[in-house]
Amino acid sequence: MVSGNIEKAGCRSAAKAEINFATPLIVSLAFCSCLLAQNHTTVRHYQERVDDTPPEIAQAENAIQKNDFTSADALLKKALDEDTDNKQPWAYQAWFDLGFVLNRLNRSDESIAAYRKSVAAKPDVFESNLNLGLMLDRAHNPDAEQFLLAATTLKPTAHVEEGQARAWLALAHLSENKNPNAALGDYRKASELTPKDPEPHLSAGLLHERQKEFSDAEAEYKQVLTLDPRSTDAAVGLTNIYMKSNRLSDAEPWLRRLATDRPNDAVIHLQLARVLAAENEKDDAIAELQTALKLAPADTDAQREIADLYASAGKNDLAETAYRALLAAHSNDPELHRSLGQALLHEKKFPEAQQEFLTALRLKRDWPDIYVDLAFAANENKNYELTVRALNGRAMLNTEMPALGFFLRASAYDHLRDYKLAAVDYHHFLDVAGGKYPDQEWQATHRLIAIEPKR
Repeated sequence: MVSGNIEKAGCRSAAKAEINFATPLIVSLAFCSCLLAQNHTTVRHYQERVDDTPPEIAQAENAIQKNDFTSADALLKKALDEDTDNKQPWAYQAWFDLGFVLNRLNRSDESIAAYRKSVAAKPDVFESNLNLGLMLDRAHNPDAEQFLLAATTLKPTAHVEEGQARAWLALAHLSENKNPNAALGDYRKASELTPKDPEPHLSAGLLHERQKEFSDAEAEYKQVLTLDPRSTDAAVGLTNIYMKSNRLSDAEPWLRRLATDRPNDAVIHLQLARVLAAENEKDDAIAELQTALKLAPADTDAQREIADLYASAGKNDLAETAYRALLAAHSNDPELHRSLGQALLHEKKFPEAQQEFLTALRLKRDWPDIYVDLAFAANENKNYELTVRALNGRAMLNTEMPALGFFLRASAYDHLRDYKLAAVDYHHFLDVAGGKYPDQEWQATHRLIAIEPKR
């Protein structure tokens, strides 16, 4: 089974973006759809007459509009110094502004404290509950849930459905690990509020995928594509679940699309190569691996895979070059030495192949298969003593001898004129061959006629 995930290109931080409630006359509610990789900011103007509002608040709001958060910080704190009991009608807005400012100044703990003051001053404001919940979630504070849940029951100042959906999304993201079923329900509520927004479906698909509920994930990803046919995230999601389910023919067209959409993404080309190789489309797989290595030349996994693919495709000269390049950096890897030895064996470079197998055996003496490889190379080099030693060494590992191993050792004994041992192994070979090796079986039968004593 082809394995491996492609990383989602979209972000999951949409639920973590802060709402800007920077002025009593303007509530700016920012919505980020990471599926489309763009921000959607909506602004609603409303009038709220509050008597005796300190002038510093208006000055702070002007500073916020200019991104002068340091000045806004000082002005808001000066205004709030006049309200030691947090009872003034304008206090909740001032504390909200201060929470926003402090977050922009990367003073998260102080920002959370300010948002708490805002909620304490006026508990029924959607934006302050949501922002406090988001900040607490970012800080991994368990109090986050109560404020996000409160936000889902309150009415946003503007763009009601989008705001409520945002609250459900934030609550769902928070619930994913401890209560996935509740999170999926929250995603459904968000999608019902904003039926044209693909993000709830994408998030639900990701959660289903992590839960290994692949059919449900597939349905969610397909819903995303109905809403946004060019969604890269949904294409990645479908590709991953198809690969995890070994539905390679379903994964291939999506990987090809992703390779077109993200031509400079080495991971996608690598995954496409793996699928193509599994489908025995070796030339296309090699081309994708070559592209992946141009983009990520230091990717050792891709280097190994293309070397193996060259070998399986019969391109042994290219395989030899690739394995030698890998061994330059990994000289103590016995598997690489064995793979190089096998490529050399196919190229009929028998002395070099024998040396690679000897090196592999020195690095990993309990590897039964390498003894047989060494025996084949030694036999081609007419080094019959080494052929016998290699196969005897394998026998000492208490591992069943392959049929051709008996034939190879019998032939080596035969060349060494030890006809008694040769006959024993020829008989062993014929006992286990079962018609699978007709040429060798014919040779063994006729050699036994020649070397066994006549009765």
